[in-house]
Amino acid sequence: MKFIEALRLKSKLFLLFIFITVGLLVLGLMGAINTQSMKSRIDALYFGTLIPVTELNDILYAYNAEILPSTYKVKNALIDPVAFEEDVQRALLNIKKRWQSYKSHYKTEEELPYVLYATSEIEKTNDYFYKLLAASKVGLNMQKLSIPLLDKKIEHINIVLKRLLDYEISDARFERKLFLQNYTSMMRKMGVMLFFIILAILVVTYSVFKSIQKEHTKLEALTKKLKLLNKKLENASYTDSLTGLHNRRYFNYIFERELRRAKREKKYVTFMMIDIDYFKQYNDTYGHIAGDHTLKIVAQVIKSCFKRPSDFVFRLGGEEFGVLLLDTDEINSARLAKTLCKKVKEQGIEHKASKVADVVTISVGVVSCIADEMLQGDDLLKKADEMLYKAKESGRDRYMISSEIFSASEEANDSHHHAA
Repeated sequence: MKFIEALRLKSKLFLLFIFITVGLLVLGLMGAINTQSMKSRIDALYFGTLIPVTELNDILYAYNAEILPSTYKVKNALIDPVAFEEDVQRALLNIKKRWQSYKSHYKTEEELPYVLYATSEIEKTNDYFYKLLAASKVGLNMQKLSIPLLDKKIEHINIVLKRLLDYEISDARFERKLFLQNYTSMMRKMGVMLFFIILAILVVTYSVFKSIQKEHTKLEALTKKLKLLNKKLENASYTDSLTGLHNRRYFNYIFERELRRAKREKKYVTFMMIDIDYFKQYNDTYGHIAGDHTLKIVAQVIKSCFKRPSDFVFRLGGEEFGVLLLDTDEINSARLAKTLCKKVKEQGIEHKASKVADVVTISVGVVSCIADEMLQGDDLLKKADEMLYKAKESGRDRYMISSEIFSASEEANDSHHHAA
């Protein structure tokens, strides 16, 4: 019986597929026909008119905002001739390039004679500025430059180009009007066609969805249970069972991802490597059960110091912990490391076997720097480990911090030694 029901369901789904396929093919064919008929209009609107408008505006900008100000400045000795020559030469090359591009577009018979005239006027205007460049290069006094003549040249070329610009804008408006008329007609046709196609599909799909609704409800319930189980499994695989912190596996997963994010955003990245002082001696003195209890306490203290969503706290193994911070500079990283050392010590966990204090203490190696493309994850870990080693060598119960990843010695300028 179940086999027959499954067979019926498959036949209904196949029928639905056929209806949808045919409907989409018809709709696609109608759309292709109407779109093709409008292609020339769209090309004329965007590539035949709007781009030329942009090119003409660029040419006007080059004359009015680049060449003219530079000429005024050299006239009034506000810039040296070399800078003037570079600015004007660059602007003239840009004008030539933009004008050649503008001329390459389709031009109507009515427009072509004026384009030829404009070409002649641009060449005359550019010749004037090339003569100014030549005069500047041979050392002539540019302060004797005739401002009225300069203004006249710029004003004339503005009039010539703005007339072309007005024509292009007027043409754009006309093309837009035709485009909208064709678009409205096409949308009406496609709307009617789409209505009937959708209506046919709805009739068929109603019966299909009605029959699979019960199965879908069951599947949804099973999916929710599966998601919950997967979430529990994921949390278990990324969480240290003793301390509840992220484990080494999660560290390997998250470290490179967060480092790449810091590189993209050019933000500070900080990594702290934390070690409980003389923890082997603690286990030998008080036993492993007490040692596990101490690990839990230290883990909670570390977790309480770093509460932002972008702060990651890990148990890397044994008595070793790690903290990854983003957007935390060297000063704040040092303050947090100092606070961490202080809070662990304030727990007052007895440790008579310690050579530093009568209570449990920690040593912290910190590296904090702005992430750049040169920074690699191994460099960060290696430097933090080096700082941890220096903290231990300096007497433990303290932190050492550096912002220099590749420097061999930081003590003089970039490493700070603070007793907790």
